[in-house]
Amino acid sequence: MPNKRRWFIIFIIFLAIVFNYFDRQIVSILKPVIKKEFALNDGGYALILNIFTVCYAIMYPVSGWLVDRFGAKKVMFAGIIGWSVACIGGGISRTFGQFTFFRGLLGMSEPTNFPAQLKVVTVWFPGKLRATANSLCVAGSSIGAIIAPPLVAWLAITYNWHTVFIVAGVVGLIIALLWLLVYRDPPAEIALEAAGTAKIEESPSFTWKQLWGRKSLWGILLIRFVSDPVWYFCLFWLPGYLQEQSGFSLAQMGMFGWIPFLVADLGAIGTAAWSDRMVRKGKEPLKARKVMLTSVAVLAPLCVLTPYIPNPFVTLFIFSIVAVACLSWLFTISVVIAEAFPVKNVASVLGIAGGFGALGAVGFNYFVGQFMGTLGAEKIFIAMAFLHPVAVLILWTMVRPEKPAVAVAKLDSIA
Repeated sequence: MPNKRRWFIIFIIFLAIVFNYFDRQIVSILKPVIKKEFALNDGGYALILNIFTVCYAIMYPVSGWLVDRFGAKKVMFAGIIGWSVACIGGGISRTFGQFTFFRGLLGMSEPTNFPAQLKVVTVWFPGKLRATANSLCVAGSSIGAIIAPPLVAWLAITYNWHTVFIVAGVVGLIIALLWLLVYRDPPAEIALEAAGTAKIEESPSFTWKQLWGRKSLWGILLIRFVSDPVWYFCLFWLPGYLQEQSGFSLAQMGMFGWIPFLVADLGAIGTAAWSDRMVRKGKEPLKARKVMLTSVAVLAPLCVLTPYIPNPFVTLFIFSIVAVACLSWLFTISVVIAEAFPVKNVASVLGIAGGFGALGAVGFNYFVGQFMGTLGAEKIFIAMAFLHPVAVLILWTMVRPEKPAVAVAKLDSIA
């Protein structure tokens, strides 16, 4: 039964992440509608994004600490309730101030999901299954992005933009109830299998202060800071770019806007499974993840072609390929954290890293808001083309397994 339960838990996390991403995608799909509703230009739209993203960046490290301190069940439940209330609040907003307040609340609530998810995967699954289980969870991010364009467009056209937010919030409340009913901490035999050699609560770990002295932490922070903005562009700017620069209507966005996210989802699950296969064949786990991430990073610079072929379907094709690289990195960098750090630290490390990734997106959102409607989009796509290659360099030079001094001392005494 525990083996079956862990996959059911993964399914609930998957649902939560689906609507986590659906909720944040609503604004980008309705960008022209929201700009008209509140009389905004691209700079004003970037402000909405950055209110969400700054709150997200601040709360992500706190969420990681909360998960390590209070456990995945409580923190994830509170987060789902929080972002559901934020969605409903956005739907009933009538002023720009009210709307941005609830976008900020959404940003404060949504980061709880990913440290909790990684903690669950780490304590319920051994290394040979970890990347696959993680990718199935995080696949919800792109599934949310896949269902968002048609569902948001249909609800907005059939009813109004307010309805979209309210429906998303109600669904979130249902998922929160499911999580509360389903999740349990792993039994001893499952926890022992996942930990490898010792019970999780007895395994050595770093203090919060010690984490900041680890080179690998800074490597992962820099990786997220430079690579996350490309994925944020896909989520927050690509739907509007397709409508405002490439000529798609809202209805066409609903019909075709999901394609890059479906391709990204399938590709990222496949690359994660490939890295697990390398581990099963005997390759050291962390090295397997590095090899895979390096291989897919070569796809990301293709985005530089976008402004030179101004056809919406060519743009969809290019970003389908680019999104595979983005999502593969987002899926597997979490597994890199699980391979490089003690199990009791993984949620904290992911939280700090997610915060740095969001900070990178804040700067990039401002950059895009300034250049998209004024000096042209070429500079945006040229900048994005360099980000994943830089992340590869950081990955190979800074990230390695980190062992607390207590664990190293024990190994030396055994030797």
